[in-house]
Amino acid sequence: MTGSEGAGKRPTRAHIEAHGAGAGSQSAGISTRLNWLRAGVLGANDGIISTAGLVVGVAGATTSRSAILAAGVAGLLAGSLSMAAGEYVSVSSQRDSERAALDLERWELDEEPEAELEELTGLLAERGLSREVARQAAEQLTERDALRAHARVELGINPDELANPWHAALASLVAFTVGALLPLLAILLPGPSARVPVTVVAVLGALTLCGVISARLGGAAVGRAVVRNVAGGAVAMGVTYAVGTWLGTTA
Repeated sequence: MTGSEGAGKRPTRAHIEAHGAGAGSQSAGISTRLNWLRAGVLGANDGIISTAGLVVGVAGATTSRSAILAAGVAGLLAGSLSMAAGEYVSVSSQRDSERAALDLERWELDEEPEAELEELTGLLAERGLSREVARQAAEQLTERDALRAHARVELGINPDELANPWHAALASLVAFTVGALLPLLAILLPGPSARVPVTVVAVLGALTLCGVISARLGGAAVGRAVVRNVAGGAVAMGVTYAVGTWLGTTA
């Protein structure tokens, strides 16, 4: 059965609400997969677009390599740290909700074991088992590890694989940095006349690749994902270049 943590003391309303939110998520594996997708491919995608827009805008205003480098490095550092911090906060909140849901489940198993057994039986029956077989399976799962059974079947949570905010933050920081390096190098290496064209070609090619990978991992249509990605990057660079050029002529 379960441990005695929380026994005799009903969790707070916040815990109950978190439990309710967790019950609506029945796909822990998919959630983990999407977390890594967001922190990885989409982090790199953000790094490419935001840094490309920044350096192209500065290049429109000045031909100074040092100014472009300073702006690009500042944007890379600010963006990567911001992404990491945001991912850490987001995943920490998710982990807190998962823990709250498990705390409530422990309390219910300690205080209302029969009701929880009946609930588990019903959940298994909803998945296609006969009532008799579902009852037998629920009893066996409860004897083995009641909390783990309810966490997996009812909450869609694996107690051994709760979301790790540090892993997500690090993945986001690295992905953003890798993505940001491409437009930064693309605009610094060529001469002044070729900087913007080379950067645009490199960025659009990288965004195409990111769109393909994102669509493949997410099971979405490749063409639509690529068009959205490339169009977004092109608009960002076009707007910032136009603004940078205007500012450069009026300064």
